[in-house]
Amino acid sequence: MNVFKTKNPYNVYIYTCFLAQFFFTYIFTVNLLYHVQIVKLNPFELVLAGTILELTVFLFEIPTGIVSDMKSRKLSIIIGYGLIGIAFVVEGLFPLFTAVVISQILWGIGYTFTSGSQQAWISDEIGEDRASSAFLAGAKAGSLGKVIAIPLSMATGYFMINLPIVIGGLCMVGLSVSLIFLMKEDHFKPLHELTRISTLENMKGNIRKIFAYSKASQLMRLLFLIALFVGFYSEGFDRLWISHFFEASNLAHLTDQNMVILLGGVQFIVVLLSFTVLHYLNRSSIHGELKRIYTALLIGSGLIVFSLLGFAFSTSIISLLAFYILIQVARQSMYPLENIWLNKLIPDSTTRATFFSVKGQVDAIGQISGGPVVGVIATGFSIKTAILASALFLSPVLILYKRVLKKSRG
Repeated sequence: MNVFKTKNPYNVYIYTCFLAQFFFTYIFTVNLLYHVQIVKLNPFELVLAGTILELTVFLFEIPTGIVSDMKSRKLSIIIGYGLIGIAFVVEGLFPLFTAVVISQILWGIGYTFTSGSQQAWISDEIGEDRASSAFLAGAKAGSLGKVIAIPLSMATGYFMINLPIVIGGLCMVGLSVSLIFLMKEDHFKPLHELTRISTLENMKGNIRKIFAYSKASQLMRLLFLIALFVGFYSEGFDRLWISHFFEASNLAHLTDQNMVILLGGVQFIVVLLSFTVLHYLNRSSIHGELKRIYTALLIGSGLIVFSLLGFAFSTSIISLLAFYILIQVARQSMYPLENIWLNKLIPDSTTRATFFSVKGQVDAIGQISGGPVVGVIATGFSIKTAILASALFLSPVLILYKRVLKKSRG
């Protein structure tokens, strides 16, 4: 209730992280299972749906980021969550590949409105230093939301797999409406108030700033290159892991209800472990020391590559689940550290949302490029081979993080 009374930006940010992750997890506990079991998508269609999502992100990331920098961070976030909610309502109501495609497009556009805007908004309102703490606290609150959402999603999805998708989408629209009243925007300075040039010229100038700074900053170039390789591997794994799990473990005979319980239980373990790791990171001083962040990101990336290989070759249920859990915990723990790294490298607060959007677009380029390749490999050879290809796509980041560490020491 303190959030409603004070509208304190820090509290509103934590509240938003909690609810957004709660609703997302409520949806995604059953979402991929819905695609495989109800909509009956094959491996290539699964990856194609993800590629459409990322292509949408690629096309809209910079324009929506600049809208956030020029018009309003708050408006951008509200529009984003509203579109995401509508996307999932459409997907859950109509079990068709066409509906899934429409949903991915709406979701992609909505995501680009929130991507970067939320980080930029909280940095503007409470300052860069305190924002680093907010990123970790927000990730921790999001993990708590996931812990609560999974059992509820399991209980709802047990009776009807698509019901959590529809309810979660409606709740996401409700979050969008609530932010109209809760978010303050007292310290935002629109670009059009700082410069009296046209929107198009603002856009071009903004992009020129980013390219110029990236050209001058080797660390920024390395960060974007790492984001590209992360995109290469992630799309194929995210869309195909569940198919590989049931294929390798010979559990395809399970009923839909048993699958909901099994996958919900796995996700529950993931969020509990992620919450524990993020709690430790939030209490530590790591967010104030870039070298420690680089080391943590290197270790996390190495763990993901190792676990991808293990997941591809495993045939027992225990080892498959163990490697999947390691991958997901590492990814979720690394995300706020990546945000802190980029936030500290951005030289100009007026382009903060656009910098975050560019990073998201680079990741989308990787997913657009890598996703179809992994899908073709899965269709032409096997899903196991596709997972191995994903591990190969990610492995260059280990070399890149070593370069980052070397550069930071120098």
